[in-house]
Amino acid sequence: MFEEFKKFISRGNVIELAVGIIVGAAFTGIVNSLVKDMIMPPIGWIMGGIDFSNYFFSLSGGHYESLQAAEQAGAATINYGRFINACINFLIVSGALFLIVRQVNRLHVLHKEVPKAPPRQEQLLEEIRDALRAQAHGAAPTDRRP
Repeated sequence: MFEEFKKFISRGNVIELAVGIIVGAAFTGIVNSLVKDMIMPPIGWIMGGIDFSNYFFSLSGGHYESLQAAEQAGAATINYGRFINACINFLIVSGALFLIVRQVNRLHVLHKEVPKAPPRQEQLLEEIRDALRAQAHGAAPTDRRP
């Protein structure tokens, strides 16, 4: 069982997946900061100083000045502002990944291998075959060498 696990874990796809998860986790911190610190403040300013992360409904019936105050009071809340921020995070991450995958696919197209010429041995065998066919049909063999 250990040998089977060792084979599984050493396959290229598993390693690539692990690297992807680690890079994705690091990328999440960057995106969260981008949304929280760079994108949402101008949007809030345009909308009159509104902070989306403070948008919530109190299910407890009380009125609270901020989400932090409601949480400290132990009130049950629906935090739709945080959900809006999470949706914006998702759109940024998916857009960035789309651009990355698109560029990688373009590189793969550019680096596609050009079909290699068959080995010299194979070319000679094809010439012999063609010569034998030509002899059988009474025609002169054609020279196919480049």
